[in-house]
Amino acid sequence: MTNVTGAAVNTDRRPLRLKLLALVSVLALSPALAFADTNAGSQVFGTPSGLPFTLSGSYLSGRLAGFEKDYGQAAAFYEETLAADPTNTMLLERTFLLKLANGDVEEAVHYAGELEKAGLQNFLAQLALGASDMVEGQYAKADETLSKGRNGPLAQLSIGIARAWALYGNGKIDEALDTIDALSGPDWFEVFKATHKTHLLFAAGRNPEALEAAEGAYAVDQGAIRVVDAYARVLAANGRQKEALEALDLYDEQFRGHPKLDQTRAIISSGEVIPPMVTDPSEGMSEILYGLGAVIGRDGGEELSTSYLQLALFLDPKAEFAAIALGSIFERMEQPERAIEALMMVPADSVLKREAEIQVGMNFNQLEKLDDAREHLQALIDEDPSDLEAVIALGNVLRSHEIYDDADAIYTQGIDTIEELENRHWLLLYFRGIARERLGKWDLAEADFRKALELNENQPLVLNYLGYSLVDQGLKLDEALEMIKTAVELRPTDGYIVDSLGWVYFRLGRYEEAVKELERAIELRPADPVINDHLGDAYWMVGRRNEARFQWNHARDLGPEEKELPKILDKIANGLKDPEGTDAAKAETGNNGG
Repeated sequence: MTNVTGAAVNTDRRPLRLKLLALVSVLALSPALAFADTNAGSQVFGTPSGLPFTLSGSYLSGRLAGFEKDYGQAAAFYEETLAADPTNTMLLERTFLLKLANGDVEEAVHYAGELEKAGLQNFLAQLALGASDMVEGQYAKADETLSKGRNGPLAQLSIGIARAWALYGNGKIDEALDTIDALSGPDWFEVFKATHKTHLLFAAGRNPEALEAAEGAYAVDQGAIRVVDAYARVLAANGRQKEALEALDLYDEQFRGHPKLDQTRAIISSGEVIPPMVTDPSEGMSEILYGLGAVIGRDGGEELSTSYLQLALFLDPKAEFAAIALGSIFERMEQPERAIEALMMVPADSVLKREAEIQVGMNFNQLEKLDDAREHLQALIDEDPSDLEAVIALGNVLRSHEIYDDADAIYTQGIDTIEELENRHWLLLYFRGIARERLGKWDLAEADFRKALELNENQPLVLNYLGYSLVDQGLKLDEALEMIKTAVELRPTDGYIVDSLGWVYFRLGRYEEAVKELERAIELRPADPVINDHLGDAYWMVGRRNEARFQWNHARDLGPEEKELPKILDKIANGLKDPEGTDAAKAETGNNGG
C-alpha cells in the first residue's frame, strides 16, 4: 500500500547524453568521413552539444534528442545537419516538424515554405503556411494555401475547417458552411463539423441556424466543455435562457462543473448580451487545432499533438484551453520546465488562470524546487484561503516531502473555511487523515477517515487506508477486514487495495488466503517493493522458503523506503520468526534454501 504520493525525481540527463553521443560519433568516424564532414560547409561548425560539427554526429544526436522528446535540441541538431546537406528532404521535413513541435512557429513556417518549393506534400506544412496567412489577415491567400487537398482523415478535417474560417474571414459565409458540410469521414468528424458550424453561424449573427447546428453537436457529445458552452450560449442568444441554464446544471451534475461554464452561467443569469465564443478567423482555426491536438495528446502522439497546440497558440495567443492542454502533454512527457512555460501562457484575466497557477506549483515540485512550489501555492492560498484546490495541492506537496505537520496545518486551514461539509469535501478530510496518521495522531486521523466515509459512503480509497491502518496497528481486525473486502469489490484491479486484503489475512494468521490475494496483487503491481515484501512474508509462513527469499530480494532491488531496507535484509539473511503451530514452523528444513 502506498501512503504518500512521492515527489518525482528529476533525472533529466539528456544534455549529457547528447554530448556523449556526439563525442562517440566524432571518434567513431573514419578519417576520410571526418574530413568530408568538416569540409561540407568549408568550416567546422559549433553544435548544440558544444562539440565540433560532424554530419553523422549531429544527425545521430538529433535522432536521440527526438527519441527523448527534446524537440528543441533535436531541431537544432537537424537544422545544422540540414545546413551541411541542404538538398536532403528528409532532414528538411524533420527540421520543420521539430521546430513546430518546439513552438518555433515562425521558423517552422520558413521550412514549410521550403517543403512546398521542393514539391513535398506535408499537411502540417500546409496548415503552418495557412496559419501564417491567417495571422496576417490575408484570408484569400490562406484560402488558396488551404484549398489543396490532402489525404487522410486528420488532414482533411484540419485543413477543411481551417479553410472554412479563411472563407469566413473573406466574407464568404455560405461557401464556408458548404466547405464544412462537404467534409466526409469517420463518425468523429460530426461533432467537430457541427461545433464549427455553430461558431461560424453565431459569429455571423445567424442565431437560429447556429442553434440547429449546436443541437447537433450537443446530441453527439454532452461531456465536451466547448460543446456545452457553445450550446448554452446559443440557446440563451435565441431567448431560451432557462434551457441554457438547465444544460449547464446537467453538466455540473455529471462532471462536477467547470470554471468556464460558471462564467457562462453568470453572463446568462445577468441578462447581458451573449457574445459568441469565436469571432475572429484566426481564433476559429486555433479552435479546431486545439480540439484535435488535445484529443491526439490523450492518445499519445506527442510530437503531432504539440505541433497542433503550438500552432493553435500562434494563431491565438490567448487560447487558454490550448495552453493548458500543451502544459498537460509536457507533464506527461516529464518535462516540467516546458509545462510551466505553457501554463504561464494562460492569460491573467482567464477564469482558468488559477487552475494553471496550481499546476505551475505542482511542476515546481516535480523539478524538486520545494521552496518555489511552496511559495507559489501559498501565494494562491493567501489570495483566496477558500480555494480548496490550492489547499489540496500544497498539502499534497508537503506530504510528498514528509512534512506532515505543515501539511496537517494547511489542510486544516482549508477545512476551517468550509461552513458546511459536503460530499465533495471527503478528499480533504482523507488527505488530512493521512498526514495525521503519519504524525502518529491516530485518534484524530481515524476521526477524519470516518468523517470522510460519512460524506462519501463506501469510498474505496478511504476504506482501504482506514482498514490497512487498523490492521497495521492490530486494531479492530474484523471491521478492517470487511472494509478492505468492500474496497476490493469496488476496485478489483487496484493492486494496492488487493495488497491490503492480503495483508489483513496475514495479520489474522490466515496465510494461505494471504498468499492467494498477495499473488494477485503482484500481478497487478509487479514493481511495488511493499507488495513483494508482503508476499515474501506470506510465502515464508506457509513454508515456501525459497520463494520467500526470492520475493524479499526482489523487494530489496525495487528501492524500498530507507527505513524498510534493513528489515528486508534481515529477513533475507535470517527469515521470519515463526509463531509456534504455523505451517512455516512445521516446514521441513530441506525447504529452507537461501
